[in-house]
Amino acid sequence: MFTVGTLFCGYFTLVQTIRAVAMTEHQLAEAARLFDQAAIAIGIAMLTDGLDGRIARMTKATSKFGGELDSLADCITFGAGPALLAYAWGMRAAVPASAPAAAALLPALGYFCTFLYLTGGAARLARFNVQRDPRPKNPGPAHRAYFVGIPIPPSAGLLGAVVHFRAGSPVDSWWPGGLLWCGLLASLGLLMISGWRYRSFKELNFLGRPISVVLCATLIFLIWNFSRPVLLSMALMYAASGVLTRLGGLLRRRPPTGDSKGHSVAEEPRSKSG
Repeated sequence: MFTVGTLFCGYFTLVQTIRAVAMTEHQLAEAARLFDQAAIAIGIAMLTDGLDGRIARMTKATSKFGGELDSLADCITFGAGPALLAYAWGMRAAVPASAPAAAALLPALGYFCTFLYLTGGAARLARFNVQRDPRPKNPGPAHRAYFVGIPIPPSAGLLGAVVHFRAGSPVDSWWPGGLLWCGLLASLGLLMISGWRYRSFKELNFLGRPISVVLCATLIFLIWNFSRPVLLSMALMYAASGVLTRLGGLLRRRPPTGDSKGHSVAEEPRSKSG
């Protein structure tokens, strides 16, 4: 039921996006409202997608059919739906007649970046289905659970959060809005197929803990009253966490020390306590 709810949210995103595109120039406010509803549906889908697996495990109702249905629903809800929304909302601005000749390539760039996001999302789901206990390139502490590459739901959530932050008002120029939007789509597509680690938080268990009630109440209050900045901040922080973790790991790496003749000297093994 929750997986079908996720699928319905994806269908709703597609329908509202198509309705928004069909609006005339005199109905821009209505088009923005439809775009905003399409973005909100992505956020609701993230909630249902996060609950379906947990509820299935709690009720011991997991099945291979449910897993396959979940992947297909994710490809539509977090892949095709956000891709269409991203193009219709952020890449339909007309190229100015005074723009240089190279600007004529901007619509094609929009097509490419949107398709790159969709392809990266589909590849990410396929890799998740076939790999068993995948390991990121930069493995973290063993007691924490990680995803390899950013999952497709938070990627779509970031796109939806940007649209919702602007109350559905579409991008009206290619510079800088359109190009930045293309960059975000391409970055998410590459992050999904990367080997960088992202926290899954599956090891966390808040059941029966009083602090979980406080955290839940605080989060609901913030999202209900300040949904636009709160959701965008949460989505940006999660997307950036994998990048910052990877960069931090690269900066912490030390080049091998050498002796006077230029030969590398192996470091002494560290003790388990240090």
